[in-house]
Amino acid sequence: MSSTARPTSNLGAAPRTLAGAALPPRVRHILEAVNALAAQTLTTSLNLALNEFERQLFKQADRARSSQHQSEHFAELQRLRQHRADVVPRYLAGLEASLARLRELPEAEPAEEPARDPLQFQRLTLVEDTDLDRDIVLREIGKREALRGGTPLLLLGQRFGVLAGRPAFDAEHLPIGPYALCRVLRDAGETLHMSLDAQLLLYRVFERQVMERYGELVERLNVLLTHEGILPGLVYLPYRPRTQGQSRGRGSAPGSAGAVSQRPLTGWHGQARPSAWSGALMAGLASRQPQPGGEAPGGGVADAAQPPAGELPEQAVFAALQGMLSDRRGDLPGIAGPAPGVILPLDAVVNVLGAMQAAPPPKRGTGRPRRTVDDLRQVMLARMREAHGPDAGLSQEHSDTFELLGMLYREIGREVHEDAPAQDLLEKLQVPVVRAAVQDRSFFVRDQHPARELLNSVAESGATWLADDDADPQLVLRLEQAVDKVVEEYNGDETVFERANREVQEHYRAQAHKAEVSERRQVEAARGRDRLETAKRSAAAAIAVRLGERKPPQFVQALLNQAWADVLTLTALRHGEESPEWREREEATARIIEITCATDAPSDPELATQVDTALRQVGYHEDEASAIARRLSRSDDDEATSRTELTAKLKARARLGEGDPNDAKKVKLPQRTADEQGCYEHLRTLPFGTWFEFVHNQQGDVRRQRLSWYSPVTDNALFVNARGHKVGEHSLDSLARLMAQGQARIVTEDKGRLIDRAWHATLRMLRGLTGQANNGAMGAASA
Repeated sequence: MSSTARPTSNLGAAPRTLAGAALPPRVRHILEAVNALAAQTLTTSLNLALNEFERQLFKQADRARSSQHQSEHFAELQRLRQHRADVVPRYLAGLEASLARLRELPEAEPAEEPARDPLQFQRLTLVEDTDLDRDIVLREIGKREALRGGTPLLLLGQRFGVLAGRPAFDAEHLPIGPYALCRVLRDAGETLHMSLDAQLLLYRVFERQVMERYGELVERLNVLLTHEGILPGLVYLPYRPRTQGQSRGRGSAPGSAGAVSQRPLTGWHGQARPSAWSGALMAGLASRQPQPGGEAPGGGVADAAQPPAGELPEQAVFAALQGMLSDRRGDLPGIAGPAPGVILPLDAVVNVLGAMQAAPPPKRGTGRPRRTVDDLRQVMLARMREAHGPDAGLSQEHSDTFELLGMLYREIGREVHEDAPAQDLLEKLQVPVVRAAVQDRSFFVRDQHPARELLNSVAESGATWLADDDADPQLVLRLEQAVDKVVEEYNGDETVFERANREVQEHYRAQAHKAEVSERRQVEAARGRDRLETAKRSAAAAIAVRLGERKPPQFVQALLNQAWADVLTLTALRHGEESPEWREREEATARIIEITCATDAPSDPELATQVDTALRQVGYHEDEASAIARRLSRSDDDEATSRTELTAKLKARARLGEGDPNDAKKVKLPQRTADEQGCYEHLRTLPFGTWFEFVHNQQGDVRRQRLSWYSPVTDNALFVNARGHKVGEHSLDSLARLMAQGQARIVTEDKGRLIDRAWHATLRMLRGLTGQANNGAMGAASA
């Protein structure tokens, strides 16, 4: 026997609306937009769910095992068809009521009742079991969707916390969260008056048809709130300036909008995760498969004895690197050389490098190429042989250190702009870095080796910060001071590198703050221009709507579209389109059109006074305002100023907001292609702060710019550089066309640091050369 579920206690109360809620005007406006978007998205899904529910009920009736069960299913189907029209409106009303209670304090938990005698629990009712079953099913649905919601749902909770003036909402208490949607479904489902089994079937269909699309709704709500200025820069892992003791992992923030937002210096993690540098070492070790007897090719250690990446012994790592270098030298002609007769100890090598470090750096002329690490090695060997004889040389370990550093420096140089000041600074750092690596093999193991950290800071400045118009003289000066301090003071103490890098990072943080302030000003200016353009559009639309098919005299049309349009624009800017002032201006517009279009309409002195006052507020001179008012109100004394004279004055006058370089007439472009449309739709989902690379010449050189802000109304997008200075404005349409042509691309976070990319490239080259050499040796042996 089926039982009808008992209605909940709150069904008798009239649902609350946003219009009657005690909310600030701006919060109410935003929640109304949220409610409209949710209603538009959910209406289609709810109708699909009801269609599927009806099909499932019919299928159950068709497959019923007895006539009694079949009649019960048909009765449920009949009730669904009778009350179906009430479900969607009831659901949307419940959702609006949930949003209207946004700022109400949560209900206090009921006090725990004293324990009762177990013998008194003798009455168990079917209704209580029914309510419990429904609550369990709906809660599980909400829980599953909350787990799938991920980061976008967390960001939505943060933004609703701002609207509510409280801490962030979790998924269970979010007014438009998965749990809230399920609670609203329970109340809306009561209108069907169906049995427990039928309602549980409705819940399952709801999960498939509605909740499966809930993620889309969350993404669209985040974009909407971003455009409304509610935490527009909110991301999962915001930029945090690096401090000593932190390490960087690779990969982008999971769940961030579009997973493409560019944060070149984000993604810092603790030591629990292996770094990109350590990951490359593990890849290098893994490439050297152990030979019989447990020894890797070239004298390296066997893989079976490898510890975790975070605990790699320095000797094991360096032995693996030496093995790859040995294979490369032994099998490629011209690489291996004769062993030196006298191998100099570490102290002698360090002393020679110290003398070279103390010497003044060579002056670089226009024709002199930059010094490489290999050049440095040859100069050092020449000095050593002058002091210790012609047979003096380096040990294999020190030779391998030079060779590895030379390869690393070459890979770094590929990413640094050729004319950037960082190239000279990297050359100055060669001797101290070589000294640090020779004395401390952990340079190739430690993720936070101070020498490598400073090397990365200098190199990244030349790869990202110091592009043509993006140069920062203060940063160049600070980098030069840091490098000079290392050259002057380093004598084996790595804290010299650490202090120098800390000073550079402090400057980066100060510059980041200045860039943030500068960018904020640019965004405010862009928003002001956008509001002005939106107001102009509203003014033009208001005039066009009231003109309709009517055509006043051409001179009157010019006055309407210029002078009176300025009045409407200023009114929209100051008071908004919902204000009494705007409605008054609209009524005046209708009256002007009515008078000027009629041939026998009498003049309206009151209208003339109103127009005159409005024009003076815009900035029109007293005589001009009076003349225009007489023309627009058909006053009898409108001949005081001739039409030619008035036209000349209007042409000479700058209109409201005129002079903006972006105010030029836009050329109408052809319709977007499928690829361009896809790029355009993707752009409208990007968060503020996304980095782009623009190709600016035929050689393929790129400039990196940050999408600081864009308008969903006018499609205007503002771009700044790393210093927060405005470097350009595009429309989203033109940007989408550039992306489709390959002239612009979104910068993702999977590149990691420059020093890590260079190290990966070095090891890839080593493994490639070793593999080619081994293949060649095997081919020769088989021949």
